Amino acid sequence: MKVILTEDLKGTGKKGDIIDVRDGYGRNYLLPRGLALPASEGNVKRFEHILQEYEKKKERVLKTAGEVKARLEEITLSIKMKAGQDGRLFGSVTPKDLSETIKKSTGFEIDKKSIKIEEPIKSTGMHTFTVHLEKDINALVKIEVEKED
Repeated sequence: MKVILTEDLKGTGKKGDIIDVRDGYGRNYLLPRGLALPASEGNVKRFEHILQEYEKKKERVLKTAGEVKARLEEITLSIKMKAGQDGRLFGSVTPKDLSETIKKSTGFEIDKKSIKIEEPIKSTGMHTFTVHLEKDINALVKIEVEKED
């Protein structure tokens, strides 16, 4: 039985592959769970169209991520935190603080889980951190931590 995979299956194939499987495996496992479609002419054409739309969407997302990366890398963010006389912060700058600062200054909503800080930011001054936007697209962002009056 020939089927078109609608999901990636380990050991079987990738999404969009047209493969030949045993009849029982196709009828009793793949088709009822929505993991595959019968490889008729209509399904093949429809699925090719779906894959083309998926690729176009993926390109748009990558282009947008590249633009966001360029915008984030060209600016320097600023945040005010409570600090002692020697410039040490009471606490540290968290990914949540950085996410809120990015949203206020640029309007981009960045999830706090995609912000990676090498070492905790516990002092005033210039620091850098990484924002993971998409696969293979990471922005290196600068932030100036200032003492709050």
